[in-house]
Amino acid sequence: MKRTHQVVGSLVFPGALLVAFGLIWVGSALADPPLDQDYTGAKRCASCHFDQYMKWRKSGHAKAFEILTPKYQQDEKCLKCHVTGLGMRTGFKDFESTPALAGITCEVCHGPGSEHEKVSQPFAKVKKLTPEQEKLVRGTIWRMTPKNVCVECHMVQGHHDSMTPPELRAKK
Repeated sequence: MKRTHQVVGSLVFPGALLVAFGLIWVGSALADPPLDQDYTGAKRCASCHFDQYMKWRKSGHAKAFEILTPKYQQDEKCLKCHVTGLGMRTGFKDFESTPALAGITCEVCHGPGSEHEKVSQPFAKVKKLTPEQEKLVRGTIWRMTPKNVCVECHMVQGHHDSMTPPELRAKK
């Protein structure tokens, strides 16, 4: 069987498939985003990506934590799909200590943003980045993390029963 590889920039990813919104990883053994980076929260992303932030604020992903009743805001089975970075060193711990990570923020798909923020700061007032600057800045953030995080929470139709407690399910 012929192995295919997807080239992105100067990197080669076996088994990856490019799609319009990023990468969907198909059986690749790529590592997760580096563990030494910190989650920063969507408001910090907004300082440079304001239009995207405003669209996100109106989305269901932004309200994913808010829709949980207090009982379920403590339940790890629920939080794994309703917050950012649960179980990671700098990820969501609880609403009091990590409110910026409540909900499905930018960093669920793009990975922790601390390095991206640090590398991007010198270019904050630059109107048009050079190709080298663009490569440097984009190289510090995942376009989409190496696993299909969407499926982890949304794969219910025809494959699994919804883990949503019956009293919280939308009435049809």
